[in-house]
Amino acid sequence: MDNILAPKSYKFALRVVALYKWLCAEKKEFVLSKQILRSGTAVGALVREAEHTQSKADFLNKMNISLKEANEAEYWLMLLKDSDFLSKEEFQSVHTDCDELIRLLVSIVKTTKISLNRT
Repeated sequence: MDNILAPKSYKFALRVVALYKWLCAEKKEFVLSKQILRSGTAVGALVREAEHTQSKADFLNKMNISLKEANEAEYWLMLLKDSDFLSKEEFQSVHTDCDELIRLLVSIVKTTKISLNRT
């Protein structure tokens, strides 16, 4: 697995936890914040799980689910911005990390699918 993904997904999870705490404390927002907390931290958890999969197919499955969670996290971030819980600057700061994770995961999924089809 690409070593860059694990630390980036962990860093993103930490940012999401901080965002969750801030949304609860400062904005008194408890519903959307739970959604971003769940999906944003799931990305790294699935990446971590994938480190010890027993097959390429299982690895691909974990990466696909991680990609889905990253995509969902992006949705919640956009909703938080568009419902005025996050400013454009606050959104952009964390969205950049989310977008980078999505791009990495798409690349890993594509490469793994190609590799599986060769065997």
